[in-house]
Amino acid sequence: MTVKIAPSILSADIMNLERDVKAADQAGADVFHIDMMDGNFVPNMSFSPNVVEGMHRVTDKPLDIHMMMENPDAYVKPVIDAGASTVLIHAESTQHIYRSIELVKSLGAKAGVVINPGTPLETVKELFPVIDRILVMTVNPGFGGQKFIPGMTKKIQRLDQLRQTAADDNFDIEVDGGINAETIAQCARAGADIFVAGSYLYNGQDGLKDRIDGLRSTAVEAKQ
Repeated sequence: MTVKIAPSILSADIMNLERDVKAADQAGADVFHIDMMDGNFVPNMSFSPNVVEGMHRVTDKPLDIHMMMENPDAYVKPVIDAGASTVLIHAESTQHIYRSIELVKSLGAKAGVVINPGTPLETVKELFPVIDRILVMTVNPGFGGQKFIPGMTKKIQRLDQLRQTAADDNFDIEVDGGINAETIAQCARAGADIFVAGSYLYNGQDGLKDRIDGLRSTAVEAKQ
């Protein structure tokens, strides 16, 4: 059974990023989720390959790069050279998503596709045999701290069903947006494997370890 908790550093203290990354690492984070925004595909701007390189120096955990940007191909090699383990590219951000996935894999990283809440699964179904991961956005991309969109659980469930019915579809399902102690159970029951959490982890009062452990145990229980 796969359950991984991925702290989103978008909600960390940017002035104390090394401190917050190390704290989450020691608290049991499985992977770190790094949002790269260009101010065009989404309104905000955040992080660069330099941040990926810096994080790679302070943690051995995999670095999950979520590209919320136009022309993502231009940044694939820089982030992989900087230490990215997985590169996730929005299907809506490029006309040639298959080529982008092939580029990531040719450079030795895992490749994933991201779909927004309004994007049908059918638009990326042809990618299922070649991707390592699909990230289902459970909020609209670009801002931290948003509320989970309840209808996304049905999308996750449909995706899991599609994954189970095809012998050559062997990808993880990741969810990002509004993940907390309640919504992680819904997503886990629907079939998700990797759970991105930002504000719930970093803004909590009971400590990172307690929150990471709590999310993981809730997801494991929901999957049983």
